[in-house]
Amino acid sequence: MTEVSFYTFAPDKLAVMRQLLAKAYGQKLNVLIHTADPAQADNVDRMLWANPPLSFLPHCRDSDALAAQTPVLIGVNADCLAQADVLINLDSEHPTQFSRFDRVLEIVTADDEDRARGRQRYKFYQERGYAIKTHDLRQAK
Repeated sequence: MTEVSFYTFAPDKLAVMRQLLAKAYGQKLNVLIHTADPAQADNVDRMLWANPPLSFLPHCRDSDALAAQTPVLIGVNADCLAQADVLINLDSEHPTQFSRFDRVLEIVTADDEDRARGRQRYKFYQERGYAIKTHDLRQAK
């Protein structure tokens, strides 16, 4: 069954995503960064090309011709991954294909609206009996 982890009170959602992605990539896991829309996917793509400058993580959009050979995809199409290891959700809703993954990582900031949507996603997973771990990033400082 899919393991769900919530990272709460994230100071910067994309920075936390980048750290989680680097860890998963270091473990040789395939990752889908699930985005809400093409604009968010473009933003994530640009960020991964630039940050940090000397540590590139191979990635592409899920619609790219190289998607089947790339361990990190950005978009919504989970079928493009060779193996469904980790899904990092940047959407405010739960991804429909989340149960195909071994792990789902949810990142929630301290923003009231983001926290409310995070609670809705938490409740969704909880009501379906998924194991949920919570990591309070305020304590990680």
